[in-house]
Amino acid sequence: MRQKLRIMYLFAMLGLMVANAQAETTEKSAGKFTSQSLYTKRATLPSSTMDTHVILVQFPKGYKTPVHTHEGPGPRYVLKGKLKVEDSGETKVYGAGEVFWETGAAMTVENVGTSTAEILIFELAPVKSDGSMK
Repeated sequence: MRQKLRIMYLFAMLGLMVANAQAETTEKSAGKFTSQSLYTKRATLPSSTMDTHVILVQFPKGYKTPVHTHEGPGPRYVLKGKLKVEDSGETKVYGAGEVFWETGAAMTVENVGTSTAEILIFELAPVKSDGSMK
């Protein structure tokens, strides 16, 4: 009888150890590094050497830019808010977490959300002849 109790005790301890190891694995995977592709686009650039710019822009509620261009095309990432983008004859609305491609052509952006909107601009600009970066 004593032998049976010892075996049951060992199996119970083994079960607790396995359950504890599984809980630790779950906790570790919850803090695990992850990667997610947000946007993919093949682009033909006018030069093999480009100046790159990363620009943070904040749009007050209701603000609309005048028609404008950027020095170059590139992906744009909406950090917060909702933006209506008119670019190359197309109009689309983008929200937080969305990425879109700006062509570098004449365009406007309007904050159509309920609060301040923020966007990160990743611009790929041709190198200026004077060597300056803006």
